[in-house]
Amino acid sequence: MRHTIVIDLGFGDAGKGTVVDRLCARGPEPVHTVVRFNGGAQAAHNVVTPDGRHHTFAQFGSGTFTPGVHTHLSRFMAVDPLALAAEGAHLRALGVRDAFARLTVDRDALLTTPYHRAANRARETARGTDRHGSCGMGVGETAAYALARPDLAPRVGDCLAPARLLRRLTALRDWYRDLFPRGEPAPGDFPDGKPAPDVLTGGKPVLEVFPGNEHVPDVEDCAAAFRSFAANVRIVDGGHLPRVLRSGRTVFEGAQGVLLDEWHGFHPYTTWSTTTFENAETLLAEAGEEGFRLGVLRAYATRHGPGPFVTEDPALTADLPDPHNGHGRWQGAFRVGHLDAVALDYAVRAAGGVDGLALTHLDVAAARPDLRICRAYAMDGGTVRRLPVAAAHDLERQAALTRRLLSARPVLEPLGDPVAEVEAALGAPVVLRSHGPTADDKSTALFGARRSEHAL
Repeated sequence: MRHTIVIDLGFGDAGKGTVVDRLCARGPEPVHTVVRFNGGAQAAHNVVTPDGRHHTFAQFGSGTFTPGVHTHLSRFMAVDPLALAAEGAHLRALGVRDAFARLTVDRDALLTTPYHRAANRARETARGTDRHGSCGMGVGETAAYALARPDLAPRVGDCLAPARLLRRLTALRDWYRDLFPRGEPAPGDFPDGKPAPDVLTGGKPVLEVFPGNEHVPDVEDCAAAFRSFAANVRIVDGGHLPRVLRSGRTVFEGAQGVLLDEWHGFHPYTTWSTTTFENAETLLAEAGEEGFRLGVLRAYATRHGPGPFVTEDPALTADLPDPHNGHGRWQGAFRVGHLDAVALDYAVRAAGGVDGLALTHLDVAAARPDLRICRAYAMDGGTVRRLPVAAAHDLERQAALTRRLLSARPVLEPLGDPVAEVEAALGAPVVLRSHGPTADDKSTALFGARRSEHAL
């Protein structure tokens, strides 16, 4: 297959960016475009080049270091023009001077604004010790506002219509000011977790959206910055991507991880984004194309911020620092644990199956004989080897599963050969192996792989 869809089977941070970089830099034929199909500026995909350059990709595709590889931000993205400008400046400083020239953006993609970001941070602050681990970039708030006011939510195409853009940004800012008129947020303002759209449309006002030091620009200044964005990128309609898909090889780059999925993740410690293959396969189907489903995982487990993490081991957290991940003001602590076959099996089934696996951090596993694998949980007074996947979107059921997982304990066994262990546990071949951060540290049989039966 010409197209590859890359998603993370865990809680994120498994190495999607470095895998995408490898596919673009060392493929048997050139990759034309990296397509982003979920999330937004909250992504943090670290890529290190063989010559030592490092960039954390958020909105640009992680193949951008390879000359000629384009980025397309699809309609499923939440696009933050201000964050995109900062990211482009860093790439330019690293010698990538044409990143914007290789970028296209779907006109129907939602815009993330400073007002969304400030609201996001205010809500997370209000949760006090019950924080969900948000990245603080306003992506969830962007989705929530669009659900509440679909006809008024600003989109990329509005940047080409100055009067409409100004109206929508003004309405957005005023909406939040009216909704949250009280001063500083207080713990307990959002006791039930992330607000549903009906809370946004009819809920009682509870806090000022721009509290403390969360400064936001004037609407006219924000509109001017967004118009500048539109003048420097190529904004396209829905017919652009099908043409790209029919003409060349593409890599679809997902954000976050399946265990954080808005419907299949462990609610409420989740994202407002579909992190499975679903969005990518929708885009492919519209062009009459298919993609190879590649699931990425580490040889051990990690998680950023609060929420269930059954195989967490404080000793590993202390002994296995990650050079590109650490404590974040909004995400919280970076946590480390043992390989969790139970959670990974759940992720594979929730995603609808995989065709192949990319196993990263094998160099760490080789140096750590104390790493273990978990094939079962001690939970509910017994032993659980497989978690149920909800057949329908049911957040109450997911919240109940979360409560069970918070009291679960891992049944740990010695970790043998990580590749063999993962293939046996997930019923799919490891087609890419990563022994270090650069493209040179990876080997792959992906391009010779055929579609396998999904491990459902």
